[in-house]
Amino acid sequence: MEIGPDTGSLVFVSCKNPVKSKYPPLYVDTASCNISANHFSKMKAPSNNYSYVVVGKNVVASDIEESCTVYKTAPVDLRCLPNVTAGDVSFQDIHNLLSNGYEISWYEGSESSWSTKKSFFCPVVEAILDRVHTFGTGVGFAVKFFVLLITAKSVLGIAILSAFLLYRWHRRHLSRYDTIEDFLQTNSRLMPIRYSYREIRTMTKNFKEKLGEGGYGMVYKGKLRSGDAVAVKMLNKSKANGQEFINEVATIGRIHHVNVVRLVGFCVTASKHALVYDYMPNGSLDKLIFSDCQNSSPLNWKQICEIAKGVARGIEYLHQGCDMQILHFDIKPHNVLLDENFVPKVSDFGLAKLYPMQKSIATLTAVRGTLGYMAPELFYKRIGRVSYKADVYSYGMLLMEMAGRRRNVDAHAEHSSQIYFPSWIYDKFDQVEEMEIGDHATEEEKTITQKLILIALWCIQMTPEDRPSMREVLEMLEGDASGLKLPPKPSFYPPDSPISMQRSSDSSSSDESMAPLCSSVALEIEQMDD
Repeated sequence: MEIGPDTGSLVFVSCKNPVKSKYPPLYVDTASCNISANHFSKMKAPSNNYSYVVVGKNVVASDIEESCTVYKTAPVDLRCLPNVTAGDVSFQDIHNLLSNGYEISWYEGSESSWSTKKSFFCPVVEAILDRVHTFGTGVGFAVKFFVLLITAKSVLGIAILSAFLLYRWHRRHLSRYDTIEDFLQTNSRLMPIRYSYREIRTMTKNFKEKLGEGGYGMVYKGKLRSGDAVAVKMLNKSKANGQEFINEVATIGRIHHVNVVRLVGFCVTASKHALVYDYMPNGSLDKLIFSDCQNSSPLNWKQICEIAKGVARGIEYLHQGCDMQILHFDIKPHNVLLDENFVPKVSDFGLAKLYPMQKSIATLTAVRGTLGYMAPELFYKRIGRVSYKADVYSYGMLLMEMAGRRRNVDAHAEHSSQIYFPSWIYDKFDQVEEMEIGDHATEEEKTITQKLILIALWCIQMTPEDRPSMREVLEMLEGDASGLKLPPKPSFYPPDSPISMQRSSDSSSSDESMAPLCSSVALEIEQMDD
């Protein structure tokens, strides 16, 4: 694209001294139109200077008097000034010249194919050419024009890109919402109460009392219209496709068990997801067993034993008591809640998976769980296939922490041998050393502790086939400890062959005479009709 061949230049100047008009170029005095007051005042030119419009075909810097300062330049069609060579040009002619505009030519495909178009320049000339200090053949204007064109395209492109990103973000959230809605429609018969977000805000008093938080989101205390206290979990928006929500509703939404937390209701909108549970006034188990001082814990050893059995019942029900096999994959003290009577409730099913009862092997696309409680087969495929035995391993680590009232890994232990508690406590058993469980522990309490640790050691065996099922764990918890033998020492490497969990033969005669150290508690199990 180029400016037409008959295009010249108008250069607006302000001079300290008067200039004698000549051609080329021609200096046209603007005093008759008072342009000095109206226009040069806007260009911040001194009011006592002499103002001129320099007219010429190719006005260059050397054509301008040294006493003059250039303020504006504009391309014009000189064919509209037939008397320019004679020097007979008025400022009215200059005004008409600007009104007529000028021509631009561009190439259309062949060397001889050029087109022209007149540009009506006058209405926008002052806005476009403001503060242009270049002058000559009109190239400065062409550059300015293209800069404005590129700027306009950039602004338009940014606007379109922003709109596209906003659309994608909106569609992603709608997609997650649609996924959840499809799930709720498909499983409507299993659904608890659905609350609106306004009802959620009302029951929590605008999220006034926070109970805790985790990777899933925040938990707040609330109250239903009936007066019952509830815990409201607000899920993070980052959970892909609402999977956390679907997992929770798909599992505890279909079961009712005294040792599994009850899902009262839920809330789902395009941007808000909430789950409403029964409120557990005694909080999570980890706050009670990991206290700084063992003697300060409100739980005695019989209560610890009952809690261990309650958790085992809850997990066993998940594995065998429903029409679908439910694998929790995140059993740990933090996910065991205690009601006002210290009855344990298994909670947090965000990582749970459902499988048909006849399927013994679980298919996972990613490792799931909490480090320190995750079964080794979740990391190393050569150890064994993932199954319900992964929950057994996690339960064993939980049981070990309940018995020891300390975390299984303690980097601040007094002796290096005590850093990994299962290994250290195994050595105590192997060397027939007495464990220290408190200053005033009775023999019965010591025996209960030893029993819990022995069962935990069986549960955390390296290979899945060496671990008991949760039903066998319950039998061991409800039986006596005299027949339990010490399993192989926990190792990070799998043994060559499976090991036997049978009781030693020399103790079989004493089994019948020994009363159970931990008597079972009568807990009602309500199964949902499927």
